[in-house]
Amino acid sequence: MMYNLLVTDAAEPSSLAAVLATAFNVGRRDVDVANSLGDPDLRNWEAAVSCEYSTLRGHLAWSLEIYAQKSVTDPPSEPALAQQVATATGAVVFFPAEEDLPSAYWAATPQGHLTRARLYESNDEEPVYVVDAIESPVPQLPNVRVMRIPEVVRELRIPTPISDGFDELLRAHPLPPESAEYRVSDYLGAWERLVSHMGSGWAGSGWCPPDLYQERLEARDGLERLAPQLTDAEALAGHLRDAVRQLDHTYVRLTAEDQRGELAHLLLGTAARQRQLGWWWHRRPEPLPW
Repeated sequence: MMYNLLVTDAAEPSSLAAVLATAFNVGRRDVDVANSLGDPDLRNWEAAVSCEYSTLRGHLAWSLEIYAQKSVTDPPSEPALAQQVATATGAVVFFPAEEDLPSAYWAATPQGHLTRARLYESNDEEPVYVVDAIESPVPQLPNVRVMRIPEVVRELRIPTPISDGFDELLRAHPLPPESAEYRVSDYLGAWERLVSHMGSGWAGSGWCPPDLYQERLEARDGLERLAPQLTDAEALAGHLRDAVRQLDHTYVRLTAEDQRGELAHLLLGTAARQRQLGWWWHRRPEPLPW
């Protein structure tokens, strides 16, 4: 199993080896920690756990590439390992987030917390690493701005089984890519992601940016507008009606009536009075997720 960790402070190789031995539940002699530029003849290539460290520039001191042999039973997850290294060494430890964004990372702190982070790598021959933002204050990074990081919410991998079922049925129909059915597929996926994210208690982020929430309400507008155009494909039209009905029912259950139209005004401003808004604009989650 491979692990890729970035740390704010270098550690003594012997101390790091002891931390890894504990984390992987192996003997100290079964851990090899070495400089990536060191003499390969001095390496213990039979070690159960090996770690190569490389010096970095910027906010980060080391890159750790850690490999555990298959003989290691019950290896820790990457978040768990990052937390153990952070707690034992006093460094902040970064590891890549699940989202498909080069800048999306998690940071494990010596205090035992995990927080989202935005980390940039320059294009220099020897890259400079900059921690641009973190979502919770970290004492070891006092000059890094604390803010919510909106782009990771857009990239969250939210399961969409309902729209996936529509897509599977869509692939069975020989329709041109520019057809209404394909636009409906996009709108249905966006609507399901909003409803599912809300239903999970905003899991993976803890919040939803207002502009993204608005986009997904507008996806529901698109479903209302395009659904009548699917009448030539009755199987698709019927599946769409059932899918939208199911998601709408969940959305109603998760929201409260917004009698004063505060959510629509917050998202659309004065334009809210100039548009014919569907009923979904007149309901709101409590509390608002931003």
